[in-house]
Amino acid sequence: FVSSRRLLGRQAPSMASRALSSSSLSSLFNPTEEHSSFRSMLRSFVEKEVEPQAIEYNKREEFNLSLFRKLGTADPGGLGILGLTVPDEFGGTGFDATACALVHEELSYSDPAFCLSYLAHSVLFVNNLAVNGSDEQRARFLPGACDGTQIGGMCMSEPAAGTDVLGMKTTAKLDEEAGGYILNGAKMWITNGTLTGKETGDIFLLYARTGEGRADITQFVVEKGMEGFNLGQKIEDKLGMRASMTAELVFDNVLIPTDNVVGEVNGATLCMMRNLEIERIALAAMALGIARRCIDDMKRYAAERTAFGKDLYSFGQIQRHVAESYAEYMAGRCYVYSLCRGFDLSTYGNGLDADGVKLYSTPMAKTIADRAIQVMGGYGYVGEYNVERMFRDAKLLEIGGGTNESHHKNMCRDLRKMSDTKLD
Repeated sequence: FVSSRRLLGRQAPSMASRALSSSSLSSLFNPTEEHSSFRSMLRSFVEKEVEPQAIEYNKREEFNLSLFRKLGTADPGGLGILGLTVPDEFGGTGFDATACALVHEELSYSDPAFCLSYLAHSVLFVNNLAVNGSDEQRARFLPGACDGTQIGGMCMSEPAAGTDVLGMKTTAKLDEEAGGYILNGAKMWITNGTLTGKETGDIFLLYARTGEGRADITQFVVEKGMEGFNLGQKIEDKLGMRASMTAELVFDNVLIPTDNVVGEVNGATLCMMRNLEIERIALAAMALGIARRCIDDMKRYAAERTAFGKDLYSFGQIQRHVAESYAEYMAGRCYVYSLCRGFDLSTYGNGLDADGVKLYSTPMAKTIADRAIQVMGGYGYVGEYNVERMFRDAKLLEIGGGTNESHHKNMCRDLRKMSDTKLD
C-alpha cells in the first residue's frame, strides 16, 4: 500500500529489543511488516536528530527549519514523510491512517512542538488539499509541500472565533473584474504562520465567509507574497509547544485567484469534516508519544533513585503512579490504533471515535506527565529532565483541534442519535 518504498529501505535498529506487551498488541500498533519497519526507522531518526535539539529550540522558542526540511525529499537523504498520505503522483508516499498515527507518536516522544509543526503542515495543509483539492491544484501545490521547499499550515481560528468556527468574520468577496476574491480579516493561533518570526509562512489553506448564510464558508489557497497578506504578530511566551511557531496573520484586500478556490464555493464545511477526523487522530497520537516518554523516564528514575535504602519501585505510592500510567497509556494506544484500522482518509463518518480518542488520550497524557514530575520530585520540575516540558506541551492537546468541551458536545450529539440502538 506504500508507493514510495525507498524510505523503508534504510537501515534501522530491530524492534526485537523493544518491550512489547504481547504479539497481538504489536500487530495492532504495527499491522504490517512495513509499518514495523517504518516505526523502527522513525525511532532511529528521532533518537539521532530530534532528541538532541529539543530542549534548546524549545528554550529559545525557535523553529528548527533545517531539521524540518529533513522530513521531506528535497534534502538529500530526507525521510519523505511530509506528504505521508499523498498519492505518489503528487510527490507523496501514499501511507494510511496508521502510519499517520505512528509518525505523530514517534516525533512527540522527543519533541511535541516539532511534531505540532509537522501536523499543521502534513495534515492540516497537505492531507486537506490532497483530499479536497482538484487535480490541477494538487499538481501545482503538493510537490513543493511534499519535498519540503514549501511549508504550510491552515487558517481557521480568529481572534474572536475558535470553537465557534462558523462565527468567523474573515470575508472573501468575488470581484469578477479582478478575476478573484478580495480577502479581508485576520486569523489567530496559526501554527507555521511564521517560520522565522519576521514574515509569514509559505502557503496556507484558509477558510473565509463567502455568503450570507452561517455555513457559507469557502476554502482558499493563500500564498506568501500575495499583496496585502502580512504577519500580524508572532505569539510569544506560550505555556508550551514553544519550538512550534504560532502567529496572527492579517489580510488586507488580498486578491485570491479563482483557481485557488478549494472545493465548492460555500461548501467548505465538507472540507472541514473530511480533515477534522484525521487531525484528531494525529493529536491523540501525539498524546501517546508524550505519555510513553513520561512513563519511560518515570520508570527509569524509579529504578535508579534510592530512598530509605530502597529503590523507588519498592514504595506503593510510586507503584501506583507507574502502573496506572502504563494501563491508561495502553488503553489510549489501543483505542487510537483500533480506530486507524480501516480508516478511510478520503471521506468522513468516524466522528464519534475521532472525538473519543482525542478526548481520552489528551488528558491522559497530561495526567501521566504530572505523575512523572511527582515521581521525579525536584528533578522532574526542571527542564533538563524533559517531563516538565511534556507536561506543558500536553495542555495544548486539550485545546487545539477541538476543545475537550467540544468533544463532549459532539459525542453526546452522536450518541443521542443512536437512540435505543445498543453499542456493539
